[in-house]
Amino acid sequence: MITLCYANGTAALAPHILLEDAGAEYDTRLVDFSATEQQSPDFLAINPKGRVPALITPKGTLTETPAILAYITQIYSHANLAPSDAFDFAEAQAFNLYLAATVHVNHAHKQRGGRWTKDEAAQEKMRETVPANMTECARIIEQHYLKGPWVMGDIYSMCDPYLFVISRWMKADGVNLDDFPAITAHFAAMQERPSVQKIMRIHT
Repeated sequence: MITLCYANGTAALAPHILLEDAGAEYDTRLVDFSATEQQSPDFLAINPKGRVPALITPKGTLTETPAILAYITQIYSHANLAPSDAFDFAEAQAFNLYLAATVHVNHAHKQRGGRWTKDEAAQEKMRETVPANMTECARIIEQHYLKGPWVMGDIYSMCDPYLFVISRWMKADGVNLDDFPAITAHFAAMQERPSVQKIMRIHT
């Protein structure tokens, strides 16, 4: 049995959806950020970084969203949630890593500026950059990554729940998604999926 540690409003939504897509048997553990449970000794023993998602497996704990998504696709390979071709799989990984290393970081400047500086004025400057930076990320995704209707084209994959999470953040970060019809169509298609509808009732 595997256990997904998650918190509402975080990237943990992506692997949570993918576990449902895979038909996996799994448990969950809600980490209460409002009570700073992510910094508790108990949770730090699971993930010393104090972040979610964390996936507890029989072989150990995995962290970092792209790694967890890839693991789920390999453990539940029958669900065909990742490309089988080596180049296509690398493209999928490149997309997920772009979301993790660039888009997520741009989003984090809105509320997590303290990770980079304690200067309040500098943190405010970071917050001011978020709408423009996230809009530029949306442009890159729209024009260079999203093949449509799904990220990898006609086949739904591990990339799609991750983009769904990012699209939700973009709306909150001041991106006008009306300017990005492919992302908007993808978001609407995701909302129609039973796995998304089920998990969104949990991630309130």
